[in-house]
Amino acid sequence: MSQRKESYRAALQRGQDVAAPRSTKVTTLQSRYVRVTVEVDPDLRDDLTRWVGGPVSSVVLIGSTVLRTLAATVGRVSRPGS
Repeated sequence: MSQRKESYRAALQRGQDVAAPRSTKVTTLQSRYVRVTVEVDPDLRDDLTRWVGGPVSSVVLIGSTVLRTLAATVGRVSRPGS
């Protein structure tokens, strides 16, 4: 029983040693009545790029398709007076 406790405690300490504190970017916004401190995880930019990359590329593809179609339609329409 004591061997199991010792191995459990050793595993807990190994987990604490491995987990190094990550640096965060801290910004403080202060006005006369309100003070707000914001901590941003440095990995946030990578996460946002991964999450937003697909939808943004889809919007760009759809927008370019709409603009090409619109340009082709405007090119075919005859202008009055010409």
